[in-house]
Amino acid sequence: MFRLALLGIALALAVRAAGFEEARENANKVHQSLTAMERLMQAWLRHADERTLLLPDRVGPNQPRLYTPHNSGADLYPYLILTAHLTSRALYEGRMMDMLRNEVRFTNAEGSIPANLDLGKRELGSPSMFGAGEYAKDGLLSVTEYLGRTPWFYRMVDMIADAMDRAPVVTRHGKLPASDAELNGDYLQSLVRLATMTGDRRFLDWARRIGDAYIDEVLPGNHGVPSSKWDFATHKGDGMLRLRDHGNETVVGLVLLYALENHHGTERAKRYRPVLAGMLDRILQSANQDGMLYNQLDAATLKPVNTGLSDNWGYVYGAVYTFYQCTGETKYRDAVRHVLKNLPKYRNWAWEPRKDSKLGSFDGYADSIESALYLVNREPVPEALAWIDSEMQVMLAMQRPDGLVEDWYGEGNFNRTAMLYALMKSQGVRPQEWNPGIRLGAVRQSNNLLLSLTAPSPVKVQFDYARHRRILNFDRNYVRLNEFPEWFTVEENTLYQLTSGKQQQVYLGSQLIAGVTLPPGEWTLSPLPR
Repeated sequence: MFRLALLGIALALAVRAAGFEEARENANKVHQSLTAMERLMQAWLRHADERTLLLPDRVGPNQPRLYTPHNSGADLYPYLILTAHLTSRALYEGRMMDMLRNEVRFTNAEGSIPANLDLGKRELGSPSMFGAGEYAKDGLLSVTEYLGRTPWFYRMVDMIADAMDRAPVVTRHGKLPASDAELNGDYLQSLVRLATMTGDRRFLDWARRIGDAYIDEVLPGNHGVPSSKWDFATHKGDGMLRLRDHGNETVVGLVLLYALENHHGTERAKRYRPVLAGMLDRILQSANQDGMLYNQLDAATLKPVNTGLSDNWGYVYGAVYTFYQCTGETKYRDAVRHVLKNLPKYRNWAWEPRKDSKLGSFDGYADSIESALYLVNREPVPEALAWIDSEMQVMLAMQRPDGLVEDWYGEGNFNRTAMLYALMKSQGVRPQEWNPGIRLGAVRQSNNLLLSLTAPSPVKVQFDYARHRRILNFDRNYVRLNEFPEWFTVEENTLYQLTSGKQQQVYLGSQLIAGVTLPPGEWTLSPLPR
């Protein structure tokens, strides 16, 4: 018995030592990702407009100096905000806030609805429903998912409310923001979150208006799936199902709305469920043998019209998994695990082909890796985790020495994916303000967190929490587009012990979230028995 006890202790120590070694390796990957993010941010800020500080959509010779809320606003600026929050609080509180003030001052065209701004001619375009929807869904939602109620949250609230008040498309369900699956999906994803965050009934009513239009009219009229475009006057569509961006947004939005209705046990939940099950079943039926989705399909036959594979595959599978979370139907979970297990077949895949690169655009890598990150957070399939590691190295290597990648607004997605990856490798733990001298990585072992911290001096470190509940007011951590997955989270009113050698400190979870100062070393965080 004594010998068995010693063997048990030795095994536990070996497992702990291996865990800390992995945490140190993760710290290097976090450092690599944050360094790349910082370089890209600084490179783009050098191209800012002198008067407004806003960033043009594209840079380089002969490129127009044009700011658009649906491009630079949605895909670039928000991820520089998040980068600054990680790497420079002075920049976050200064330059990034200046940019928000100027974005409101110079681009609001009607109420809070923004417009394109010609930075050279200083000319403002017409109010853009598309700009408002994209800026909210692709940008401000991400900032809010991670940071909560910042000034960018209130920018989104008023912008979406003003846009929905002016929704131009007349239907028997009420006025909608658009006739296409992309923009209606943009608004739907934003409205569901705003409904739970604000408690403002308008946002739920607007979300239901879009949901009803698709559940009662578009899906039944388009072979059970969203039509890329739909004429609500003639009740006909283009017969196309698009499963990459600019089309899959309504699939994601409808399932998220169903999750909310299901939580509250509404009549709509009962009505929506069979229709959404049929939609998801047809989408899964259209996949290739590995579970990968095609860019665009004929809605009637499910035959690919565009045979390229969607780099947004995980956005759609996120909706599939959310439906599983709501219904418990395991075939939807099985479908997610199936595609994750097959990812090794797609190493060095050209998700968005380009003539000048065998690997295609970095943006295809960013979206595909992001797709996997959302899902492995819920289903840590080993094949998918290894694929993420290999493909991140491909994407990061695409950054040029000047810090830019391809000279266009989509480079914000480079930073978004790098941040998603870094937070996975740190289990959501972060220095309050990172600098190149800090290396921080983590590994979860059962209920404990093993943390490796290398730095020239003590560092204030912050731990993650159940943001889906505390920020969004969701009952469950549904998979959702533009989230930052939660890895190791602490509960505010639980006691935790931080141990390093003979050092032991006890903290409330709320203190860990606010930040505690730790000397460099190897730390173990453990919840204390209640």
